Amino acid sequence: MAAAERMVVIGGDATGMSAAAQARRLKSPDELEIVAFERGGFSSYSACGIPYWVAGDVAERDKLIARSPEEHRSRGIDLRMRTEAVELDVDGQRVRVREEGTERWVGYDQLVLATGAVPVRPPLPGIDAEGVYGVQTLDDGQQLLDALEQRVEPGSTTGDGAARRRAVVVGAGYIGVEMAEAFVRRGYAVTVLEKAEQPMSTLDPDMGKLVHEAMCSMGIETVLGAAVTEVLTDARGRARAVATEDAEYPADVVVLGLGVKPATELAREAGLPLGESGGLLTDLAMRVRGRQNIWAGGDCVEVLNLVSGRAQHVPLGTHANKHGQIIGANIGGGYATFPGVVGTAVSKVCDLEIARTGLLEAQAAAVGLRFASVVIESTTRAGYYPGTRPIHVKMIAEHRSGRLLGVQIVGRENAGKRVDIAAVALHAAMTVEQMTALDLGYAPPFSPVWDPVLIAARKAAAAVREG
Repeated sequence: MAAAERMVVIGGDATGMSAAAQARRLKSPDELEIVAFERGGFSSYSACGIPYWVAGDVAERDKLIARSPEEHRSRGIDLRMRTEAVELDVDGQRVRVREEGTERWVGYDQLVLATGAVPVRPPLPGIDAEGVYGVQTLDDGQQLLDALEQRVEPGSTTGDGAARRRAVVVGAGYIGVEMAEAFVRRGYAVTVLEKAEQPMSTLDPDMGKLVHEAMCSMGIETVLGAAVTEVLTDARGRARAVATEDAEYPADVVVLGLGVKPATELAREAGLPLGESGGLLTDLAMRVRGRQNIWAGGDCVEVLNLVSGRAQHVPLGTHANKHGQIIGANIGGGYATFPGVVGTAVSKVCDLEIARTGLLEAQAAAVGLRFASVVIESTTRAGYYPGTRPIHVKMIAEHRSGRLLGVQIVGRENAGKRVDIAAVALHAAMTVEQMTALDLGYAPPFSPVWDPVLIAARKAAAAVREG
């Protein structure tokens, strides 16, 4: 009997373990040996849930873990924890790994790169001081929570004289606003520092302004145009404040929410192809370009944006899991492809929901598209129904053709997930005129007679015709 092939996976989270699990469903251990290396202490977990764990919405860390290392091993996957891949030899088809200070080479027939992404950490004085945290992994989240539970020196005080701790969040993107909410929920005085002129660079400035106004109304001090220059430390080397060119902001804890970049240093050193963002380039089957037996997916790759036609880095768990399923199917002898994304994302800060899909105005202009854009204000339910909340929808449509290019939503309860209507329309390459005829569900507790997305489509269709 022929010897089993060996599949080596680098990264034990969404893409890596989805690929391993899917390949194992299709091939027995006699046909395919699967070895996975994870440098951290947790496998198959939801990094997206970390802010809600910190906030207290998720009571236990283990609630974020979909499958433990022991569960993977019981299914025929040799998952090695606290083991780091330090070098790739693609010509020799082997990986050098480090475990407990000892290094060794492991050969492979099929290699899966699922190395994820790392938080952006600018080279500023004090950036690595005690009390400065990223929130990319469960290990990061555990370190932050452990620190929050320790006693710190009192900061400002509330009106009744009780000590109040201070948190500074650097960056007002998805992670930044979610962590701002987490600290608000924990009773901290929160300052968010953002170097751009509006929070949420994934929105157009006019929609980002709505987010800024809402954050300020929640008591979150949101300082715009504030480029951080230094993290100031005390005599013990612990962060005590964050400095910009204009001011200092006292902090008992500092969290970096500056986004992430692909973790592709291993791939770069091995000479594998990378895109403009530094993400690995793959074909539709998630095979690294030019390599028949090397696969990659998740936050370490670039994907095709189906609206712009350009590759981009989109670090989301939804894509990571799909990539893993596709890689595992292909290694297991099946066939699957990943056509691309339309750039859908949703988030919230306290009771404000924020969503987008497709292109921003600047992105549409950058690829040479002419367009019309409209913004409407409506309500999440029938105006007379109790609990109705405001919602703003921005819609961008191509000049002349009327093809939908993008949608952004900022609103209160039941606002954010309406973006899925637009995501489906983008995948179907619908025009805004066609969208006005969509048969969406209606009842006063859920929507006005004309759903806000359809109101925006009507206005966009008129703008395209007039243009």
